[in-house]
Amino acid sequence: MIPRRPHVIAFGNEKGGSGKTTAAMHVAVALARADKSVAVIDLDMRQRSLSRQIENRMEWRARAGSDLVTPQSLELSPSSALSRDAAAEAESREFARALAEAESKFDYLIIDTPGSATHLSRLAHAAADTLVTPVNDSFVDFDLLARIDPETFAVQRPSVYSDFVWECRKQRLLARRPALDWLVMRNRLSSTDARNKRRVAAALESLAARIGFRIAPGFGERVIYRELFPAGLTMLDLPQPRLGISLSMSHLAARQEVRALLAALLPAPSSAPQIQSVA
Repeated sequence: MIPRRPHVIAFGNEKGGSGKTTAAMHVAVALARADKSVAVIDLDMRQRSLSRQIENRMEWRARAGSDLVTPQSLELSPSSALSRDAAAEAESREFARALAEAESKFDYLIIDTPGSATHLSRLAHAAADTLVTPVNDSFVDFDLLARIDPETFAVQRPSVYSDFVWECRKQRLLARRPALDWLVMRNRLSSTDARNKRRVAAALESLAARIGFRIAPGFGERVIYRELFPAGLTMLDLPQPRLGISLSMSHLAARQEVRALLAALLPAPSSAPQIQSVA
């Protein structure tokens, strides 16, 4: 009998502040609420934002007596080796150990990567079955994916991160693994039909057709996402009587954003998720 392997979803790009951790936390909790067994790995060992959210969630659950489903955090020990090669080797062993720990225990493994090109980030991208790349809706973030013509805004060529993902895809094919499903998630969308918004949308659609990723709906710029961090909560956990936050129309819209992302990422996650291929 072939052992079950968790579906690995990595949230990654090489730019900080794009919303990777917020998206990773919401997806992990949403899947756990859908009766899936979920583990998370936080590869940003300095900031540990996702790890802190999980810890905050466990503390809130104990304090409030809430029956909150909580993904299991798989911890990695940072390397203390002085040599870069030795540190990379130690990190590879730690990452392999965490993957082995997840084998046959979980339906999903969510990996949050740091906003920089690190050895652990490369390992996570190589291990991912689905890659979610949140980008803020601006050409500053788009430059991570491709260069554009400053006059026509036409895509000229893929940029450094797209080239990196392409290499990961080739390695998967050489290893006879299923094709990587890549989603680019548009975050902090303007509520108005601005010219910049239309130009970014057109450039993303052109690049998606060229290098093969799907465009997923993202999260708006909402204070509530930051307010929930100290309690380790997500929009799907509201309302919480002890929190003192009443649901508003903005909160309901934020909850719908989470559901829309899940629908794009994993159709029908509450039953039997089927990963769509970009091929």
